[in-house]
Amino acid sequence: MFTGFYPHQTQVQTNADINKPLAGKFKNMGVIFKDAGYDTGYIGKWHMAFPAKDLSSHGFEFMRSIKNNGADDGIPAGTEEFLKIKREKPFLLVTSFVNPHNICEWPRGEELPDGAVGSPPPVDECPPLIENHSQMKDEPGLLSVMKKSFQSNKLFPVGDFDEKKWREYRWVYYRLIEKVDALIGNVLQTLRSTGHYEDTVIVFTSDHGDMQGAHGWSQKTVFFEESTRVPLIISEPGNRIRTVNDKLVNTGVDILPTLCSIAGISLGQTYPGINVRDAKNTREYLVSENKMIQGEPVDGVKPEPEGRMVRSKRFKYCNFDIGERNEILIDLEKDPGEMTNLAGKQEYQAILKQHRRYLMEWCKSTNDPFQCRY
Repeated sequence: MFTGFYPHQTQVQTNADINKPLAGKFKNMGVIFKDAGYDTGYIGKWHMAFPAKDLSSHGFEFMRSIKNNGADDGIPAGTEEFLKIKREKPFLLVTSFVNPHNICEWPRGEELPDGAVGSPPPVDECPPLIENHSQMKDEPGLLSVMKKSFQSNKLFPVGDFDEKKWREYRWVYYRLIEKVDALIGNVLQTLRSTGHYEDTVIVFTSDHGDMQGAHGWSQKTVFFEESTRVPLIISEPGNRIRTVNDKLVNTGVDILPTLCSIAGISLGQTYPGINVRDAKNTREYLVSENKMIQGEPVDGVKPEPEGRMVRSKRFKYCNFDIGERNEILIDLEKDPGEMTNLAGKQEYQAILKQHRRYLMEWCKSTNDPFQCRY
């Protein structure tokens, strides 16, 4: 999101890769805006491959509440401090909220880093079990292995959850959303009270979602919609009318060129993303990357598959580099819950081959070394 390049291009594909040296090769969003004459600020969760003290790498001059977790409550005060600074220059301010990410800690019985939300009520007062809780039909064996691998890990102790526990999990998740929503409201109110609301572009997005028990998964580790389909809201002064655009957007690579277009900043080189505000910029499909390394050994072997997801308007195609029957094809129009894998269906072979071509085309155009397997 902050470099505008794909994980295989920055070589930061997992949290374990964050110490790889990037500063000399990839310019960070903060540096780009600072060099263009903007005051730059960053408040909240710091989860990037740049030391927070290295201003030359990240470019954010004003920094507050910089933590991995437990940062959210400090964001409104930091925002108020930044916005009350008298300045002649325009500004870029990032408010990096953690929640509802604290749902990770709840199944482990750990203290929630950004504050407690209380205990779940009786189960009949909790949200219902998610509709697509059961396993996908004709699911690749790899996904079953990876679910077992992840849920054997103390980081994801949901393998023995019954309906009651999953419903409580969802109750907590919604409480965490309410908690962060209130803090975001405080930030927006500070924009208004400091007189900046009518001259500030506001962008809201997320890096990933949470499975909430869909297909028996928690966390963010798979290509299902609950994990990969995230919000993107761009609210501009004088045009805060609520409209919905069904354009295919990759928030990982499209945020930076879009913000630079809004700010009138020339990036000076070719980036893989698009300015999503330009109606002429559309794509037939997009690709997402994944590397699953956080599991435990299964039958003495620790699987660490890498995968790619191709998303077109109607279909989703996934390919993994290990395992038998390692492809998934979903008709999201007919099957939004992703309950049936169509990759083996004869009547869908033309669509399957089309999406294979999309992936090979993308790998070639972005120099992605991923090896597609059929």
